[in-house]
Amino acid sequence: MKATIYHNPRCGTSRDALAMLEAEPGVDVTVIDYLKSPPSKDELAGLYARAGITPREGLRVKEAAAAALAGASDDAILAAMAADPILIERPLVETEKGTRLCRPAEKVKEIL
Repeated sequence: MKATIYHNPRCGTSRDALAMLEAEPGVDVTVIDYLKSPPSKDELAGLYARAGITPREGLRVKEAAAAALAGASDDAILAAMAADPILIERPLVETEKGTRLCRPAEKVKEIL
């Protein structure tokens, strides 16, 4: 099985989800450091649609820049995330069984 994780190596939850993926037999993991290689607005929209969440639910509200998006449209939130990927909540994981925002990290088990 192939798995892709949109990962921030400085995030404990992201590291935990990656460790679970790597410990799973037969899982081929692709790691995308989304701060260095951010997904486009369209890629983010697709990931959130497949995960069944809104862009607002994928917004990392702990970041100061998120406050400016309080009344913003989904399109504006996606554009802000693409321009400043620290606003993307992590980790996002996608497998052939689905896509999840893995907070807590154990949510990764739903798609393995």
